[in-house]
Amino acid sequence: MKDYQKRLFPYAYNILGSSEDAKDAIQDVLSNFYTTEKEGIENEENYLIRSVINQSINMRKKRRKLQYGEVWLPEPVATDTADTNINMRDIVSYSMLVLLEQLNPRERAVFILKEAFGYSHEEIAVSLSCTVENSRKLLSRAKSKIKLDKQPVKLLNSASRGVLENYISAIRSGDVHRVESMLSKDITFFADGGPNLNVVKKICTGAADVANLLALVYQTYQTTQVVEIAEINHQPAFLYYKEGQLAVCQVFELSADNTIARINNVIDPEKLKRLDFI
Repeated sequence: MKDYQKRLFPYAYNILGSSEDAKDAIQDVLSNFYTTEKEGIENEENYLIRSVINQSINMRKKRRKLQYGEVWLPEPVATDTADTNINMRDIVSYSMLVLLEQLNPRERAVFILKEAFGYSHEEIAVSLSCTVENSRKLLSRAKSKIKLDKQPVKLLNSASRGVLENYISAIRSGDVHRVESMLSKDITFFADGGPNLNVVKKICTGAADVANLLALVYQTYQTTQVVEIAEINHQPAFLYYKEGQLAVCQVFELSADNTIARINNVIDPEKLKRLDFI
């Protein structure tokens, strides 16, 4: 059962953007599977994958996001074991998850199956009980809604690690001008504190304003926190710990010239409490 949970997790998580909801979807499917007749099921694994995909679509349709402001960020997962864990390699990047929030559940499912898992339109049609033509239309509609960056998302490697180390050094020294020089001119900053946690600012744009905001937040809240570099959804990130408790997950999107193009700050405790246990 644990093997199935690991195998099914990327499908559910990529569609839902939440590890908690993904685990709930998988548990519902497995509970139903082990308590019903298996007659007519030729391939157990494929049956479970199809079931989880459709359960995840239904959950997205029913789920209403908490209306606590204009910023909602996906729940982050650690992917630093992706090289040795085939299931983690199937998790899409954090930047992609953010873009996918623009899609409806079926558009998102088709996009995920085609682009992340390499399904053919014929296979998608079987999985979603639709026609091949409908699958093609859903994919075309999904691609028209989201703007895909031609540059691949930068992984945590020696170059991106160097960027993060220089960034945190500049932040710690209070050198706002140096921080600003490391940011793209049109950088965007987002902070998701959840329904119960206030943040200094939820959205900020532009290198100068973001640099000043980053310096303010660090000097006000983070000087005593322990900072670790991590790989979150295949992207470089910082984890900030306060008295041993994870307080902030800061995921970076880097441009081709290694400047920082976007910073996603997940501060919602509910989205952080499962990060170490995926």
